Amino acid sequence: MQDYLKLIDDVIMQGEYKDNWDSLSQYEVPDWYRKLKFGIFIHWGIFSVPAFNNEWYSRNMYIQGTEEFEHHVKTYGEHKNFGYKDFIPMFKAEQFDAEEWAALFKEAGAKYVIPVAEHHDGFQMYQSDISHWNAYEMGPKRNVIGELKEAVSKLGLAFGTSSHRVEHWFFMNHGKEFESDIKEPMERGDFYWPAMPEPNHQDLYSTAPTQEFLEDWLVRCCEIVDKYRPKIIYFDWWIQHSAVKPYLKKFTAYYYNRAKEWGEDVVINYKHDAFQFGCAVVDIERGQFADAKPYYWQTDTAVARNSWCYTKENVYKTPKEILCDLVDIVSKNGTLLLNVGPKSDGTIPEEDKRILLEIGSWLKVNGEAIYGTSVWRRSAEGPTQILEGQFADGSAKQFTSEDIRFTVKGSYLYATVLSFPEDGIMRIKSLGEKDASKLPHFHGIIKEVTVLGYDGELSWSRDEEALVVKTSGIKTDYPIVCKLQID
Repeated sequence: MQDYLKLIDDVIMQGEYKDNWDSLSQYEVPDWYRKLKFGIFIHWGIFSVPAFNNEWYSRNMYIQGTEEFEHHVKTYGEHKNFGYKDFIPMFKAEQFDAEEWAALFKEAGAKYVIPVAEHHDGFQMYQSDISHWNAYEMGPKRNVIGELKEAVSKLGLAFGTSSHRVEHWFFMNHGKEFESDIKEPMERGDFYWPAMPEPNHQDLYSTAPTQEFLEDWLVRCCEIVDKYRPKIIYFDWWIQHSAVKPYLKKFTAYYYNRAKEWGEDVVINYKHDAFQFGCAVVDIERGQFADAKPYYWQTDTAVARNSWCYTKENVYKTPKEILCDLVDIVSKNGTLLLNVGPKSDGTIPEEDKRILLEIGSWLKVNGEAIYGTSVWRRSAEGPTQILEGQFADGSAKQFTSEDIRFTVKGSYLYATVLSFPEDGIMRIKSLGEKDASKLPHFHGIIKEVTVLGYDGELSWSRDEEALVVKTSGIKTDYPIVCKLQID
């Protein structure tokens, strides 16, 4: 541990980036990341064995009175005889095939992949020198992160990882409140350590991690960087804690400097203003922005509304809903990271596959309006308002044929109609000539209009109110893209 901490300090001392915001603010979001627009998130681990309610099973199963607590006792017995750690031998991943996963993600149109390297439960999904509680030494006895890195990279997809480790400070603490397998004494390296009191909902900073825990967190994160060289690191919440900040700055400087050594430009995703703005990429969990932003940002959400991991009770979104969100996010200078939850045996559920393949089919036809595009002078038109902020995807948005999103690339402007009109006539009001003397939204010359994936009869005209595009024979529930060549 001490040798690694010294290495971290040495890399920072010798590197371009120092562990302070003044230095880290020199960071720029790389162009390669801005072009990707769509990625896959993966929540897979021990929690996939009970597959009950959600990925917080490890915490909630120790909270008396919860559904998870009652389910656990009824299904597996008392916690003192069967605790969370006893799921590890049941986590066999016997059908896990990293190349099969990577092929599915590529077919889905994803350009980057971010599996969870360590969730709140403290079980590492990779070979580690820091802890023996990992998937290489226990459970499946496979270096999951290593195998995915190889398979994903072989197909030309960018590879990242996520760490949710910092919440482990308090995640298992309720098991100390009754007779269970979580008990003192504990020391660093123990699976459940440190299981400290959690912050209350009114004050997320009411408990602070110790130096010992934070040094352990820092080394774990840097080990992921050194062993797997991810191009993207995603952090979950609570890294915004004041006690974490010095270590977060150290990690960031270490990661950015290591990337310079590799000849790479890398990305960190964060939430809740954990970083000084501009030092990494903002992420909105299960939500998005209402308007376009001058900075690049990310939404992370899941194919299921109720859980990030596989459960038998998953409530799925429709492919159309996800595609509409993707189009909306990209038009506002963002990227979408979409989560799937594999089963404990290593298979991806059939409904997850179906959703991904439907998305991929649409992107094969319409991807040029997504990948590598930039924001236009106006991102959107139409009556449907986007509820801004996190955890806003509890129900599907009801888009209309008047809801249109814009992107631009080279000579082309793309107008994506989120709900295709039954009469086949699309009216794009932002391209009307009304009030030309006062500078309309668009004052350029439209050379040609086509509809991606459509080779039938088409006509278009432009009047004061709108650009009107008429088609016949199109029947679809999915968004339709008008491609405008601009002279």
